[in-house]
Amino acid sequence: MVEWLAAFWQTYNTLVYLLFTHAILALSIYITLNTGLLSVGNAAFAGIGAYTSALLTMKLDLPFPVCLAAGSAAAGLVGLAIGLPVLRLSGVYLALATLAFGEVIRVVFLNLEVTGGAMGLNGIPPKTELWHLVLVCAALIYFFERLRRSRLGRTLDAIREDEVAARVMGIDVVYYKNLVFVLGAMLAGLAGGFNAHFTFFVSPREYGFGPAVDILAFAVLGGTGSYWGPILGSTILTLLPELLRFLADFRGMVTGLVLFLVIVYLPNGLLEVPDVLRRAWRRGAKP
Repeated sequence: MVEWLAAFWQTYNTLVYLLFTHAILALSIYITLNTGLLSVGNAAFAGIGAYTSALLTMKLDLPFPVCLAAGSAAAGLVGLAIGLPVLRLSGVYLALATLAFGEVIRVVFLNLEVTGGAMGLNGIPPKTELWHLVLVCAALIYFFERLRRSRLGRTLDAIREDEVAARVMGIDVVYYKNLVFVLGAMLAGLAGGFNAHFTFFVSPREYGFGPAVDILAFAVLGGTGSYWGPILGSTILTLLPELLRFLADFRGMVTGLVLFLVIVYLPNGLLEVPDVLRRAWRRGAKP
């Protein structure tokens, strides 16, 4: 048994790490979507966190917690600077603005000498351990569970449901929208820092348009009715490529088909499945 576990960990340790970092990324977009903000800049924030923490580790040899905190804070500061003008927009306009921001960040990484340019940074010390990720994810689940029942959570719900009505009720909508935008950026930056220190390598292509869409897909697949939805979506989309390895080049097509079917038949995500089954059972139980 011990030998099997050792062999399993040696083969799949990177996949396990990805499950947890993707869960953090999924929660980073959940908090903005749950407030009615369609932002797709989380990949860029993850890149800021990854590069910042990696450079501090490689250049200054600072303690790992300090590097992680600095990467998360850097992403949060950039999020604050971007959020102040950008959050005046909403819907697809906000999505396009944050998408453009992500491309700007990618090009900056691509052209700076300190970030390694197109080659990225290689040889990042392996600092991330499984217990780090488990602890952070457990803390985030506790936070979101408390948030759901708190006054802040109800305020965010009110902004999502009707921003104008929330403003009339005296809620400082601008403040709360910037707050969740910065929190989402910090979570994405934290995930990027963890990712950089177990993959040993970061490059600009890891934080461009494709990864931004992947993070959004976590929430779309799982659903945003609860924080468990994006976690479920990230878990499925992380495991699918591995489970479909036998399909070789067709894995991407099958993953896309799964997303398509969920969007068409379960617009509220996989969290809607129990309700759908319950309604179907009630219809079948009627005489």
